[in-house]
Amino acid sequence: MGLSLTLPFIGGLTEMVDVDEPLAFSQVFHKSFIEVNEEGTEAAAVTAMMLEGAGCSMNVEKEIDFVADHPFLFLVKDETAGAVLFMGTLLNPLAV
Repeated sequence: MGLSLTLPFIGGLTEMVDVDEPLAFSQVFHKSFIEVNEEGTEAAAVTAMMLEGAGCSMNVEKEIDFVADHPFLFLVKDETAGAVLFMGTLLNPLAV
């Protein structure tokens, strides 16, 4: 089974490392977390992509204070790429 990815740079993986063979991802792991409570909001995500003989990872974590006493929609976006990382709704915050 192959994994097709659009990479955010020209040249593919060969511009990252010096190898004689073509590179391919062997595994991709992603874990995300978001917590909204009376103290605020915390979100974190980590992604690791394993290459044959190499690996790379990225850890993003940001804490934001936010209080809401009415239904709301929330988005956490990557400011550089504009990609939505998390999205959700809370219809009755007083019931939580």
